[in-house]
Amino acid sequence: MGYRRFLEGVEEFLYKIGRKDEVLIVAVSKGVDAEGILRAYGEGCRHFGENRVQEAARKIPLLNLQDVSWHMVGHLQRNKVNKAIRLFDVVQSVDRVGIAEALSKRLTRPMDVYVEVNTSGEPQKHGVSPEEADGLIDHVRNLPNLNLIGVMTVGPYPVEERRSRKAFALLREIAERNGLPKISAGMTEDWKYALLEGANVLRIGRGIFGSPG
Repeated sequence: MGYRRFLEGVEEFLYKIGRKDEVLIVAVSKGVDAEGILRAYGEGCRHFGENRVQEAARKIPLLNLQDVSWHMVGHLQRNKVNKAIRLFDVVQSVDRVGIAEALSKRLTRPMDVYVEVNTSGEPQKHGVSPEEADGLIDHVRNLPNLNLIGVMTVGPYPVEERRSRKAFALLREIAERNGLPKISAGMTEDWKYALLEGANVLRIGRGIFGSPG
């Protein structure tokens, strides 16, 4: 485990499938203590993700890493927006008009955001439906202080190649149709399928940090 080892695995796989573009790895540090985060930082990681605002609020100020980008990758509740915009540099989980407008209204600076799409169709997952994604993307683009750079999805579970690749391919199609450069798809169990379908942002927890606890 470790950021450097995982990065080398990604580079090897990209070479194998003939991709020469860059892939951003966001180390998801949910449940990871400061020591683990600092270890990944020491190995060169500069993008970290958190799923919960409350956990991030405990860790981020203590770590005080000045050259790091923090990504909100979990579901964002409206009552956590004020705290989130103080902690995070990027929100990857804009999944509805209400949360987009709440962010826009409270921000005093531009923030990079992604629209989250539920490409697997699983009811327990968050994200706008693929049919409504274009409408939400257009709405977010027209809001002040939101810099829409990509789309995000959580792949189907349990992981299975055909279903996973179908979900990731759908996300790529939405990104391409809307001219969005960032495609955030793929976690520890399915990142290879995501890369095969054009993802260029991976959100990796266990593959870097191991299992918490």
